[in-house]
Amino acid sequence: MTQSKAVRLFVITGMSGAGKSSALHAMEDLGFETVDNLPIPLLEAVIRGGGPDRPLAIGMDVRTRDFNAENLIDQLHALGDQPTITSTLIYLDSDDDVLMRRFTETRRPHPLAGDMPVASAIAAEREMLAPIKSDADLVIDTSSLTPGDLKRQLEKSFGGKDDRPMHIHLVSFGYRNGVPREADLVFDVRFLRNPHYVDSLQPLSGLDDPVGAYIADDPAFAPFAENLTKLIEPLLPRYREEGKSYLTIAIGCTGGRHRSVYTVKELARVLNSLGIEFDFRHRDLNVETSRAV
Repeated sequence: MTQSKAVRLFVITGMSGAGKSSALHAMEDLGFETVDNLPIPLLEAVIRGGGPDRPLAIGMDVRTRDFNAENLIDQLHALGDQPTITSTLIYLDSDDDVLMRRFTETRRPHPLAGDMPVASAIAAEREMLAPIKSDADLVIDTSSLTPGDLKRQLEKSFGGKDDRPMHIHLVSFGYRNGVPREADLVFDVRFLRNPHYVDSLQPLSGLDDPVGAYIADDPAFAPFAENLTKLIEPLLPRYREEGKSYLTIAIGCTGGRHRSVYTVKELARVLNSLGIEFDFRHRDLNVETSRAV
C-alpha cells in the first residue's frame, strides 16, 4: 500500500453492549473521523482513500460482515509495518451480568444469540474475541462507567497531541467487586487498619480528613507509601521505552471506600509533585452494599 500522508488509526472493538457506539460518538466529538461496522477487507482501502486530515476511529465487532479476530489482528499488524500509519487497538469489556442487564433493559437481541440464551451468546463472543483482547493496546472496563465517564476517559487518553507522555490512570477499587480488568499494576492495601470498624469513620471515605489521618497514623502506611513511590517512579520510563502508552495502577482494599481511596489520593499527590501526568477514578466509592467488610 502506498501511503504518503501520516494516519492515526484507532480501531474500537470489544464485547457487544460494552459501549462501542458510545465510544465512537465520543471520538467523533473529539474531532475524529469515525466509521462503524467497516468490513475488515475494506480497512486498507479506507485508509488509502484519504479523507479529512484528522485521526480515524473505526468500530468493528461481531456484527461486522466476515468478522474474524485473527484476520483483524493480522491486518492491524500489517498496517503497523507502514511507516506512516500509527494504529491503536481499543478493546471495550464489561462484566457478564452487566452485559446481560444492558441487553434486557434495551430489549435488543445479542448479535450471536439466535436460538441460544443471552448468557451463552456472551460466553461464545468472549471466547471469540479473546485473541483481540490479548493484543489490544488499551482495555477499558465499562461495567461501572456512564457514557460521560467513557467519553472523559477517551478524551484524556486520545484528546491530546501525538507526543504526549505515557498516560497513567490511577483507580481505587474494592476486592469484593473484583479487580479492574484494565489494571497493569495492582497493589493490595488490606493490611492497613480498617476505618470501617470505627463508628465515627465508617460513613466517611478516604477523601475525608479524619479517615486520612487514621490511615496515615498506621505505622505501616508511611513505609508502604514511600516504597510504592520508589517502585513505580523508575518503572514509568521503562514502560514508555517498551512502547506502552497507557498504564493503569490499581489500589485495592476490601470495599473500595477507605484505604484504597486514601492511598490513591496520596499517590496522586506524589505523582503531581514529580510532574507526572495522570488521572484517577474511585471505582467503588459510591457503590451501595449491605455485605460485611
